[in-house]
Amino acid sequence: MSIYAIIWDLGGVLVRTEDRAPRDNVAARLGLTRGELSGLVFGSRVNSMAQLGEVSYEEHWEYVGEKLGIPADELAAVQQEFFGGDLLDVELVDYIRELKKNYCTVLLSNAFSNLRAALEERWQIDDAFHHIVISAEVGLMKPDPAIYRLALEKTGFEPEEAVFIDDFEQNVAGARDVGLHAIHFQDAGQAREELETLLHKVEA
Repeated sequence: MSIYAIIWDLGGVLVRTEDRAPRDNVAARLGLTRGELSGLVFGSRVNSMAQLGEVSYEEHWEYVGEKLGIPADELAAVQQEFFGGDLLDVELVDYIRELKKNYCTVLLSNAFSNLRAALEERWQIDDAFHHIVISAEVGLMKPDPAIYRLALEKTGFEPEEAVFIDDFEQNVAGARDVGLHAIHFQDAGQAREELETLLHKVEA
């Protein structure tokens, strides 16, 4: 059996927090640790609602602002600084563009409703993928089996004909439960090496 589709996560894989200082600085000003601040931004019920498309990105951050007592006119600056250490891995995206010549490439991301605009306008990387599946647009989140099946349906391939790459172990496990090959992303070099090994092994 050959691999025909390669499915990539975004946050923690293609876009990673390489400099934690901006987030630390915001947290310190608010009297919090980075972990406490990140927990509020990423771990709240409203965050999950935003990733499912039940509330907007703006409504999610309004909730964060209210919880932290941040004035509305300062919220955009706080958001910008919070994500200030996040960088796009341009080399990894270029690698995916090369893969796209021979494989069906898919982006599968638990993300807010503003992600597609960021992919097209800010990062300009939407061309690296044949298909883009965003949780807020489809109302499903990893590791729900349904979102992996939806991504596979778009490719037209069977689970054993696809591989999924993600930095969260529970998402990797969810993909394997559906029958996908899966790689737990730890760094770009490791992920590329494991992917190349898998592609050559399966095709041998």
